[in-house]
Amino acid sequence: MKITDIKTYVVKVSDKSSPWPWLFVEVETDEGITGLGEATDTHAAPALITAFETIKPMIVGEDPANIEEIWQRIFHSFSNINGRGFTSHLISAIDTALWDIRGKVLGQPIYNLIGGPVRASVPLYTHIQDQGQANGLQDAYDQTKRVISEGYTAIKTDPFKSQRPSGPRHWGSDKVEILSPSAIQEAVDWMDTVREAAGPDAELMVDAHARFDTASAIAAGQALEHVNLIWYEEPVPPQNHAALQQVRENTNIPLCMGERHFTRFDYLPLFEHRLVDYVMPDILWTGGISEMKRIGSMAEAYYVRIAPHDAMGPVSIVAGFHCSMTMPNLYRLECLHTWFDDFAKILDPMFKYEGDSIVPTDEPGLGIALNHEVLDQYIVEPDSFISFG
Repeated sequence: MKITDIKTYVVKVSDKSSPWPWLFVEVETDEGITGLGEATDTHAAPALITAFETIKPMIVGEDPANIEEIWQRIFHSFSNINGRGFTSHLISAIDTALWDIRGKVLGQPIYNLIGGPVRASVPLYTHIQDQGQANGLQDAYDQTKRVISEGYTAIKTDPFKSQRPSGPRHWGSDKVEILSPSAIQEAVDWMDTVREAAGPDAELMVDAHARFDTASAIAAGQALEHVNLIWYEEPVPPQNHAALQQVRENTNIPLCMGERHFTRFDYLPLFEHRLVDYVMPDILWTGGISEMKRIGSMAEAYYVRIAPHDAMGPVSIVAGFHCSMTMPNLYRLECLHTWFDDFAKILDPMFKYEGDSIVPTDEPGLGIALNHEVLDQYIVEPDSFISFG
């Protein structure tokens, strides 16, 4: 079997689901078996599509069973511009598609090929809207009650309103935000409301989206300690581990990092310096199924729990599900459960979920595929969603 082509599709189903389109990748073979991957990112689709064309010559004609060799080939071919970030986005989509092909060839779901299940299903956590998108505390209360009534008992939200100046962006000057005492109090009020609505046994997480300076991150973390959080996510930008260590030494909430870390090489210092209690690699960005498994094993050796990030499309959550079935140190897999109906419009078959868990099936490979009979009506231009406002 040989790889014959790589095709990309930029798809937007509705504004109800993702605010940006999904970028799907299909790897085709000369035996008619196609593998599905995804490389969705908020602004990078046009550049990624061009890059997939660029890497075709190093993949077309190769045996799709050589998953690790192809992973290493792409990674090292771009070492002069760093194998992480943009390059690992490319790798992620190709790697996932090759695992999908492998599963179809062998007639096995991917989780059976990467170690086998260690659980009967994969538990999920979901979201309510962040405070900056919602309409006050009553909205937080109502959203939380609704999510709990739908069977979800683990919820994440960003309680911090934007502290960036209004008006036109000044790129490079507004990236690290400073929280005023009143902004911290608003965040506390938000989380107190969520806790009241969710009840004492619900598992709550706070996402700071890597926005704050160390003083703000510490003050906010200390103010939120009484909420009894599962984790405080990305309190500071990921580039400076000393800043993260400063937050760790001055707060008593478990810390989570990882969606902006790429490949196992970025995770190693997090483990070695004991900076986190949870990691959340994004399977679309960090290097695909192969790399997610490696990061999970590294985390296990340090007794750190893993919770794969998923704020993108359906391939992301399904690929994360297959890895999660096999990782003994899993906490939960992230989802936005309100997107599932839109996922079902373009997938055939749709993945299976019950309550707050995704359940395995015997479908080979990923167990999902794009429904090309309906896909055309949702295809958009690659640059139609780029916005820097």
